[in-house]
Amino acid sequence: MSESKRILRLAAIQMCSGQDLDRNLRRAVEFIHAGADRGADVVALPENFAFMGSDRERADVAQELDGRIVTELRKVARERSVILLAGSYLERSRQSGDTRPFNTSVLFDRQGEIVAVYRKLYLFDVCLADGSSYRESEYIQPGSEVVVARTEGVSFGLSICYDLRFPELYRVLALRGARVVFVPAAFTLLTGKDHWIPLLRARAIENQISVVAPAQYGLHEAHRQTYGHAAIVDSWGTVLAQAPEQECVVCADVDFAYQEDVRRRIPVFEHLRMEVFEQAFQAVRGGPGAKNRTG
Repeated sequence: MSESKRILRLAAIQMCSGQDLDRNLRRAVEFIHAGADRGADVVALPENFAFMGSDRERADVAQELDGRIVTELRKVARERSVILLAGSYLERSRQSGDTRPFNTSVLFDRQGEIVAVYRKLYLFDVCLADGSSYRESEYIQPGSEVVVARTEGVSFGLSICYDLRFPELYRVLALRGARVVFVPAAFTLLTGKDHWIPLLRARAIENQISVVAPAQYGLHEAHRQTYGHAAIVDSWGTVLAQAPEQECVVCADVDFAYQEDVRRRIPVFEHLRMEVFEQAFQAVRGGPGAKNRTG
């Protein structure tokens, strides 16, 4: 069935993961079952669902794609017949010369087969106003590929957390056909309270896509506090579902006929100016377009 004639039920999971891998994985499976029990076609776990500790500690529990985490999630996707996003876990790198793991999302189809693997492109290296700082790149290596995957006639775009601040990624995902985009996250409380929902809505509005944003919430064992508010946003920018301040599952339906109507009424993709893209690339590269021109 084509996207324009389908209604898809989406579920976004909110967790407060800690440093107990067994407990986290057990809770993740419980929430997947809860989403499936509510009729979800698609269930999405948050970033770092299997382990929330310091970057150094997380790197120590990295696994390969055929490890326990992926194996257990493949099984539950197949058992419950859901499209399942493993929001992110630390994937052991097989590259020589760089032992840092990747921050990786894995998308499974209803048969439990892997249909996409996305490795986080943008790493969270920041200094915040409260004096805290994060250097994700010290322990995590960035991915290199933009990923759109198609299953059951629907194209899904993949992203993770800090990626949300880079609108060019979402434009590329939309131009490659993504109709639903995942944003599994562990936004800090400080940034999330001001930026999380506005950024989710902006990415949805700009690209006329639905956004599924599972999230970490609460105080974690590594003395890190995350904002939560897992959300599902439609292509008009309406927040269809938003999690309260607790572990839970929120669900909403994406109507592709409505999405098509939004795109017909405001045809932004027909109005794209490729020369603007070219000037942006020149500016980044320090080329002729980097300077302002007048007259």
